[in-house]
Amino acid sequence: MKPVNQKAWLLILPVVLCVAFSAVLPLMTVVNYSVQDIISPERRVFVGTEWFKSVMRDDDLQGALWRQMVFSLSVLLVEIPLGIALALGMPAKGARSSLVLVLLAISLLIPWNVVGTIWQIFGRTDIGLMGATLTALGFDYNYTGHSGDAWFTVLLMDVWHWTPLVALLCFAGLRAIPDAYYQAASIDGASKFAVFRYIQLPKLRGVLMIAVLLRFMDSFMIYTEPFVLTGGGPGNSTTFLSQYLTQKAVGQFDLGPAAAFSLIYFLIILLLCFILYNWMQRVGTADKGPGHE
Repeated sequence: MKPVNQKAWLLILPVVLCVAFSAVLPLMTVVNYSVQDIISPERRVFVGTEWFKSVMRDDDLQGALWRQMVFSLSVLLVEIPLGIALALGMPAKGARSSLVLVLLAISLLIPWNVVGTIWQIFGRTDIGLMGATLTALGFDYNYTGHSGDAWFTVLLMDVWHWTPLVALLCFAGLRAIPDAYYQAASIDGASKFAVFRYIQLPKLRGVLMIAVLLRFMDSFMIYTEPFVLTGGGPGNSTTFLSQYLTQKAVGQFDLGPAAAFSLIYFLIILLLCFILYNWMQRVGTADKGPGHE
């Protein structure tokens, strides 16, 4: 038998080294910190799972987790349908299509801290367009003093920032559908809703799966925008898991509990993404019918 040349594996060696340096080694460090009480740089005491138990009993963590779950689900419920609607309404070809794509992608090019600053000014009642308009209409709007207004502003900011990503993904998926499907639907006299239900939506399933996973993971790790906009306030109303972790690690310098919480944070994201992915796969298989191979 002719021997197989294994030299091609050398091509991925740089990637393996980069991943080991940027992901594996920091993860090992975090695991090491999570089982120790770091009294000083020279003195550390092994505490086992004590930090994990302490973190899981933390009421502030449970509150941050609840807010994070509600925020991420709200983001998906708003951005996915809105992104699909935008993609369906965009011109398919020509100069107008290119112009709309460029305009739609502008918000994605803005750095996260700048997005927070933009909405911080936008929501002010004295000089901000949104804040001044709502005040003029008779609304008692104040995102720095009212928790409901702060939550609404953070959610609206995220929708403005990331809905174009969903729209662009869906637009690419729609353009990949062969014209033969639309021609067959036209011959059968199918309505626009029937075309969307039985042609476009099934063909977008793979794209939507990517969009849902990307937006869920990103929204579950949101930090910069709400930190710049509200600082996590008023109170703890917009303090999400990433901000809670930063307060533990940087603000209070509790490296042991912060390391334990970061591992729990990682496992929560991993587990929820796994559940979400399998659920979407199962729904897609059910829609195809039992006879589909």
